[in-house]
Amino acid sequence: MAQTILHKAETRGDADHGWLHSRHTFSFANYRDLQRMHFGALRVLNDDRVAPGMGFGTHPHDNMEIISIPLEGDLEHRDSMNNVSVIKYGDVQVMSAGTGITHSEYNKNKDRIVKFLQIWVFPKKENVTPRYDQMTLRKGDRLNKFQQILSPKADDAGVWIHQDAWFHLGHFEKDVSALYTIKKPGNGVYAFIIGGAATIDGTKLHERDGLGTWDADSISFTSNSPDTEVLLMEVPMLLP
Repeated sequence: MAQTILHKAETRGDADHGWLHSRHTFSFANYRDLQRMHFGALRVLNDDRVAPGMGFGTHPHDNMEIISIPLEGDLEHRDSMNNVSVIKYGDVQVMSAGTGITHSEYNKNKDRIVKFLQIWVFPKKENVTPRYDQMTLRKGDRLNKFQQILSPKADDAGVWIHQDAWFHLGHFEKDVSALYTIKKPGNGVYAFIIGGAATIDGTKLHERDGLGTWDADSISFTSNSPDTEVLLMEVPMLLP
């Protein structure tokens, strides 16, 4: 029988540093809730807003798959692998931190904030060689359907990570329904409503609400607003 956990937007951790306003779905930094440490292999889901010209100085990571999805504005990235790039709405970025990397992220714009989702996934294998990738997605490819943006395979649609995980974005008009089928037995799906409203397996969700589902073969989705954006993150529920 399917099991679910609901995280309403207003129950998330709230960290306001002036230049950075971050909402944490799961425990992060000074926000700690033992009931919200992770959802399977999904460790971090941060909803970040960075002030014009500000950002995260150079800092290290290791043994984590890190995915960034810009929602508004331009985010500049620099890392110890000599990558220098800018990601914007429509892009998805991934870093396999592996044996260790350092990087920085800054709002490239001086006149507007940048909004992005920062997501961490536990890898299925530690101490891999660090790697970086990004790609630009076609928004039209997810109109009224789920567009794959991440998988475990380098030759599949979207970017890839060292984990049996699949991410999909959807942009739906009102009253459109879709079915998402779990790709690997034992995985669960965490749905995050970026904007609008939807009903997933009978649970009504609004902007920035999250719903985790496991012990299921599929989830049913119906958009309840004319402009609903959703991110589905399928991840293993059991950690090594």
